[in-house]
Amino acid sequence: MKTISIKGAREHNLKNIDVEIPRDKLVVLTGLSGSGKSSLAFDTLYAEGQRRYVESLSAYARQFLGQMEKPDVDHIDGLSPAISIDQRTTSRNPRSTVGTVTEIYDYLRLLYARVGTPHCHVCGREISRQTVDQMADHVMALGDGTRIQLLAPMVRGRKGEYTKLMEDARRNGYVRMRIDGVTTELTETVKLEKNRKHSIEIVIDRLIVKPDIRRRLADSLETVLRLSGGMVIVSPEGGPDLLFNQNMACSECGISVEEVEPRLFSFNNPYGACPVCSGLGHLLKVSPELVIPDDTKSLAEGAITVGGWNVENEEAYSRMYFDALARHYGFRLNTPIRELPARILDIILYGTGEEKIRVEYDREHASGNFLSGFEGIIPSTERRYRETQSQTMKQYYEQFMSTNPCPECQGARLKPQALAVKVGGISIKELCDKPVEGTRDFLNALQLDERQRMIAGQILKEIHARLGFMMDVGLDYLTLSRGAGTLSGGEAQRIRLATQIGSGLTGVLYILDEPSIGLHQRDNARLLSMLKRLRDLGNTLVVVEHDEETMYAADHIIDIGPGAGIHGGRVVAAGTAEEIKACGESVTGRYLSGALRIEVPRKRRRPDPEKQLRIYGARENNLKDINVEIPLGVFTCVTGVSGSGKSSLVNEILYKRLAAELNRARTKAGAHTAMEGIHLLDKVIAIDQSPIGRTPRSNPATYTGVFDFIRDVFASTTEARMRGYKIGRFSFNVRGGRCEACKGDGVLKIEMHFLPDVYVPCDVCKG
Repeated sequence: MKTISIKGAREHNLKNIDVEIPRDKLVVLTGLSGSGKSSLAFDTLYAEGQRRYVESLSAYARQFLGQMEKPDVDHIDGLSPAISIDQRTTSRNPRSTVGTVTEIYDYLRLLYARVGTPHCHVCGREISRQTVDQMADHVMALGDGTRIQLLAPMVRGRKGEYTKLMEDARRNGYVRMRIDGVTTELTETVKLEKNRKHSIEIVIDRLIVKPDIRRRLADSLETVLRLSGGMVIVSPEGGPDLLFNQNMACSECGISVEEVEPRLFSFNNPYGACPVCSGLGHLLKVSPELVIPDDTKSLAEGAITVGGWNVENEEAYSRMYFDALARHYGFRLNTPIRELPARILDIILYGTGEEKIRVEYDREHASGNFLSGFEGIIPSTERRYRETQSQTMKQYYEQFMSTNPCPECQGARLKPQALAVKVGGISIKELCDKPVEGTRDFLNALQLDERQRMIAGQILKEIHARLGFMMDVGLDYLTLSRGAGTLSGGEAQRIRLATQIGSGLTGVLYILDEPSIGLHQRDNARLLSMLKRLRDLGNTLVVVEHDEETMYAADHIIDIGPGAGIHGGRVVAAGTAEEIKACGESVTGRYLSGALRIEVPRKRRRPDPEKQLRIYGARENNLKDINVEIPLGVFTCVTGVSGSGKSSLVNEILYKRLAAELNRARTKAGAHTAMEGIHLLDKVIAIDQSPIGRTPRSNPATYTGVFDFIRDVFASTTEARMRGYKIGRFSFNVRGGRCEACKGDGVLKIEMHFLPDVYVPCDVCKG
């Protein structure tokens, strides 16, 4: 079958349309916003493709996967298994990173486990395990005639006299020891300083290297290993000592390390995750800026916003402690926070430590005083957060917290032993912190010996392929360690696109939602070549898109319209870009042909140099300590190539600082030195791509507030006043107004177990 044939599609605003979509082609669905493109692509094609695949599984598997409702369509022929690549954020899991989502990190874990070199995480020395045969090979390679001593290290840099150790060695027939680098006969009486660190090795054998000593050498090495617990020192005459270790342990520190395996590099596994932050890389810590958001207020005026520290109330328990602090350290409670000495503010926030203060109390039933320490607002809040079992209280305390890098791993997420394994001289964290292009360049220049190349060859091939796909979709600036939840919708979509190309699937229906969104025109050609490569693997691509370049690159275009909502839902035109241009009814065609265009404004508002918002020293993420002036009262566009720092400037610095200052939001702005001109603004509103509805019952009327006026009108009618109805009587969110049969949802869910759940209109309120 050469086409996907859709008959009678009626989902949402679709007008019972019939559509033919050519298979193994790049097909663009275009049209006005709200015309029905997504209803056809996602709610019809994708939904039915998924439903058919799930229904092909056993009843046992289906009960775990869940069921999908059949879309409102008569019939679809020629449909393949469908994969949707939309603009939702890749993952809400705080552990997910670009590396884990693309599976590149899985291959890096394997690379480090198989060819990585362990190092001691304390002293940095290389750690290697060697067999007796390998040790003997090293010794024989010193050359014939070389005089050597085999030493068993017994003490390494520890204090003591070690009289018993020397006596035991003498009793076991050993005649020499090397103490602090000097060989000594055991027949002599050796007195060591008790409080000085010593290194002691027993001389097991003395040999001259020649071909016929290998058997004796192996026996002596085994004796040394048995005596020292796995370590051997070979001391050639006139040369540096050679240190061999049979165990995975540091010869200097004595610290043993675990077997190096892939799970050691997984921050999702307790075996490899940092024990302090459990692999998250950050901890929630109470932020002083959120505890005291307005430092122009005094303690007496309620500068501290955390509950339980109400100093305004003179009878409060907390006031008793603050009065004691003020008396002891000599400050006033009505002094603005910004005017308090730094030492006093530090005591208020972090406590008095070991120092005690005299607290006086005078209550109706008792009075007196006692000595007590002051815990401090921040330690007290963090303790309450840890101890409470209430999720509501945890959410309350989190308002005063910000994420800070873990003090143990510094954001690396892994335990020290994993970070001490090196490939090419760097750890897996250092490699993942490089941009994708830098990671590729490092791996291309990686020097491996013949054995390592045999082991790592296939691993590196897979990593290179996936890195190449990411670069091809314009994501070469991302690092593999970046959290998946911080990606924009467009970035997340292109990452999934790169992952799908890497999977090499064929015969699949891919449905994409505006992949060019958020992409600079510079990178558009690369994106289109990736779409074509995915098509050439033998897949069908249906792309919902408004981009002109994508339309011209498409094999087939379907224009849905002619208008939006009830005025759309029909196929206006279908064919190539030239055929769409020739259709007079198609709004898209008229723009493509140039009959319609967006005119450049002839007159523009002039910015007032006196009314500007100025940001100084912006350095969040990749911003290079820049100064920015934003004129007020005009339409300002911030643009640049993908990853240039637009979101860091606008979302992380500008919005969060304004929200904290103007809206009293408990947010912490990105790194910058100062911001001027905030007093010229009244409030700030952020409009982003996140869903607006808070509950399943949200609708445009409730969100925009129109429904409040509708309820007021009905509540003011004569009949409503006669019956005593208030405005709550006309709300489907509260008891007394909503239908109790469906709880205000308008539909009832009927569970069908092995079949999809059925939603039917409520028979009481009729929906």
